[in-house]
Amino acid sequence: MSRTEPATLTRVATIDATLLRLPLVQPKPRNRGVGERPRYADHVLVRVADASGVTGWGEIPGSAGWRALVEEFAPALLRHSWQRPTDVEHAWAGLPADPAVRCGLDVACWDLWSRQRDTPLSHALGGTRTAVTAGVTLARQPSLEALVHEVNRQVGSGFKRIRLEIEPGWDIEVVRAVQAAFPYLALQVDAGGRYSEDPDHLATLRALDDYGLLAVEQPFASDDLAAHARLRRDLRTPVAIRCPAGSLDRLDEAIRTEAASALHLSMSAMGGLTPARRAHDRAVDAGWQVWCGSDHETGVGRAAIVALASLRGVTLPTEMPGAGGRFSRDVVTPPVRAHDGIVPVPLTRPGLGHEVDPGAIRAMAVTSLTLTG
Repeated sequence: MSRTEPATLTRVATIDATLLRLPLVQPKPRNRGVGERPRYADHVLVRVADASGVTGWGEIPGSAGWRALVEEFAPALLRHSWQRPTDVEHAWAGLPADPAVRCGLDVACWDLWSRQRDTPLSHALGGTRTAVTAGVTLARQPSLEALVHEVNRQVGSGFKRIRLEIEPGWDIEVVRAVQAAFPYLALQVDAGGRYSEDPDHLATLRALDDYGLLAVEQPFASDDLAAHARLRRDLRTPVAIRCPAGSLDRLDEAIRTEAASALHLSMSAMGGLTPARRAHDRAVDAGWQVWCGSDHETGVGRAAIVALASLRGVTLPTEMPGAGGRFSRDVVTPPVRAHDGIVPVPLTRPGLGHEVDPGAIRAMAVTSLTLTG
């Protein structure tokens, strides 16, 4: 909102919540692990509308937040008037953290506010990019051969950065094999807190320094910032942390103690675009690199992630579904996906820049509920 624009209050008049059961893409037999992959994933879509009928969409991965959404968070939002989306969080003062539910409603209100002003969500957030570079994450595979085959599939689809999940016993040889097959590929590793300061673990993490990685993410438990700081001083490779929900104070502590120099920004884990943008600003001011992660969102959530990734400080590739996708049917048009490793930031449509497909919603809906103020 410009400084000359008169202050106006927004009140959400209606909230529609729909629990969806989305069919998952099933991997080919050669990529199957020990057990079968689930065939479906539950997600909740929320639509907020003002009294004039302008709407905004958000998403809650999983179904665990359904009860909190319909019994606590949605009613609190219906009672709350706000001027900017950054004010929406005040509606939930005193409620449990529940970052996924907060995220769904926060994104929906940002989308609503942007559509009211006929502006792209990326611009409403302060983003300046017209496109973002995409990366993809690969979990542990049955063998090194299977991993190299999967990396080849993703690179062939245009992805320019691969993030490998590592663990003790699946680390140095993994990076070496992928780098030998793809010497010019940007690589990043996610340790997921699976290492300790055991001498053998530290030797492995230090050995990774020889491979020119973009970052080594979360080598130790998330609350052990001191260990991260000690490792960061030992490595040339950036050490990255993931900023969890309600943890801006923890991010400030990580910055103060120089525990890392890169941030994995998860909109869903942090509770929405509002806290994620604050975390971005603090990390950038500290000189850190930033990238946006994904928690297996549908196109609604991915569209919000793309808008967030348009911020100036997001300099590392943003997480997107890999070749083949995750869902066999998505919920938005046009789809939010990478083309030759690049995702365009929609600038000719307001809000998220993608429209929810009502036919897809009807086909995959398990239950729905409308709440009014």
